[in-house]
Amino acid sequence: MSASNDLRPRPLLPAGVPRSSRGLLAAVSALLAVVALGDLFAVFAGARIHMLIDGDDAFATAPQQELDAAYSLYETAGNLQAMTYVPCAVLFVIWFFLMRRNTGLLAPDRFRNGPGWAIAAWVIPLANFWMPYRIAVDMWGASTPLPDDDEPHRTSIWPVNLWWGLFVFSALFGRYAASRYDDAETLAQVQDAVAQYMAADILDLAAAAAAVYFAVRLTTMQRLKASQGPYRKADLG
Repeated sequence: MSASNDLRPRPLLPAGVPRSSRGLLAAVSALLAVVALGDLFAVFAGARIHMLIDGDDAFATAPQQELDAAYSLYETAGNLQAMTYVPCAVLFVIWFFLMRRNTGLLAPDRFRNGPGWAIAAWVIPLANFWMPYRIAVDMWGASTPLPDDDEPHRTSIWPVNLWWGLFVFSALFGRYAASRYDDAETLAQVQDAVAQYMAADILDLAAAAAAVYFAVRLTTMQRLKASQGPYRKADLG
């Protein structure tokens, strides 16, 4: 059937709107919580190094053995962050793609690109600083409840803005702090770099919390929208 023969903007779906998995949302939220705990551990390890270096004279205030132990703990914290971040990122992108696919069935007119871009947008250099955000905004709009008495709902997108702003800023600031730490040659430079790393970890922790809130809100909105007409009622689990 051609598009000209079907003028309904949101037709009934043959198999209903796919359910939004609460299990996947719970798994994503749990991994984001683990990432946040890793950030908290890194802040603790960084604070230990920072306190072992005198801020004014930039010399070690503890024996070399204790300072080496603090460096070792800090390196362990960094390794744990890397180990938890990768599976969390993979699962989050899977959830992001499935949400894009489902919300696309609710309001296909809201999107400019196909569902595959919900994955590709994350791996294209430079574009990955903007395209996922645009897709998230489109998903948010597509999940907005249907109008009541011809009055459209106006749902603020601040959760999307907060999550994406924290995510991008923490990523960029983290890279800057990493370069400062790698280039540090004196204790004073190490102390400054660690302080910046701690700030980046706190930002990343906040971004993880904002991501959980964004994911829960979007999933809740999508499930509510799917339970309304003109769609066939699906098993929402």
